[in-house]
Amino acid sequence: MKTNKSYSKRLKVTKNGKIVGRKAGQNHFNAKESRRNQLSKKRATAFPFPLTNKDKGRYLANA
Repeated sequence: MKTNKSYSKRLKVTKNGKIVGRKAGQNHFNAKESRRNQLSKKRATAFPFPLTNKDKGRYLANA
């Protein structure tokens, strides 16, 4: 089965196997936010829901 490239490019697998990605919808309309909030939206966070091993194999090439 082919890896879903568009999805895999949005995620990163850390050295310990955690899946990290950014929240959706945080790129613009941030002028009213404090600088602290603006910067926190750029940071990658732990993936919000656990993926099964089957999903990991499908979406992430080396997971």
